Amino acid sequence: MGEGPGPPPLAPFGLVLHHDGRWSHEGDPFLNERLRAAFDRSVVFLPDEGVYVVQLGRYRGQIIVEEAAFFVRDFDPETGVLSLSDQSSELLAIQTLHTSPHDGALLCLVKTELREGGLLARFGHAAQAELLDAAEETDRGPALRMGGALHPLPPL
Repeated sequence: MGEGPGPPPLAPFGLVLHHDGRWSHEGDPFLNERLRAAFDRSVVFLPDEGVYVVQLGRYRGQIIVEEAAFFVRDFDPETGVLSLSDQSSELLAIQTLHTSPHDGALLCLVKTELREGGLLARFGHAAQAELLDAAEETDRGPALRMGGALHPLPPL
């Protein structure tokens, strides 16, 4: 009385999440905004396998991630909370801020509970503008004003 062999092993099937947030399948871009938004919300990291998947209902498929699998959609300078593309939120770890080698966009690490060191998240244009609006130059270098306090920024 054994159970079946389980789901087939995960393997990439041509679905790519590009560094700038575009999705493509076997080289063809996703043109439907609702489909793209659904895929953005469905990205999951599987720590045991060390891979990213899209999980839609009971179906999942491994994806290729060019840079970051999660995107910062909003930054609240009062609380320091990031709103991410998978509809989760968490506090910004300021010391993890750095720039993308692709185009200089801001990146940070999130979801440290899933992998030591965390997973990359890329700031969208609006969220990056919100963060930069909260930055100030101080006598000790650039700092980010969050919740009324100044926090030193790492070299960017």
